[in-house]
Amino acid sequence: MRVAFHGFYITSVEFSYGGLLVLVEVLIESLHRHWMQRALDLAALAAGKEEVPVGAVVVRDGELLGEGFNQVISAADPSAHAEIQALRAAASKVGNYRLPGATLYVTLEPCTMCAGALVHARIAELVFAAREPRAGVVCSTCQLLDEPWYNHKVKWREGVLATESAELLRSFFQARR
Repeated sequence: MRVAFHGFYITSVEFSYGGLLVLVEVLIESLHRHWMQRALDLAALAAGKEEVPVGAVVVRDGELLGEGFNQVISAADPSAHAEIQALRAAASKVGNYRLPGATLYVTLEPCTMCAGALVHARIAELVFAAREPRAGVVCSTCQLLDEPWYNHKVKWREGVLATESAELLRSFFQARR
């Protein structure tokens, strides 16, 4: 059997009772790791430009719509966070600021500005790697995306390639001290 799932292929499947659910979970985790790795590659680009190493990608139906990395220093723009850069590129590609059904992958838990942009863009799901204990608003300092007053709900999950993301951030700041 050959099964296609968002560009990933499985050529052979054998499982016992309950195996289909496990297979789907493995596929989803594989997709999350794939796209988060791309975000980590972008974060490394940011570090090479002396920017805080955060990268982000926007994906819908297996298609990369936009990507970005922190550029606040080089662009002299306080809003040039990785998430905002990726959202801008995705919106430009599809010709609409709303991105329903899309998932945003980012290497660090979003701040208030970026969380608000996710809601306005109608992002379906946020996947982030590492927590940001001082400014992260998804689960670290508050649970902004879980508040009931928003007109759009963004599902979220954390921890995909968290160790790799945290290490990149740690080494970046350690080298600057």
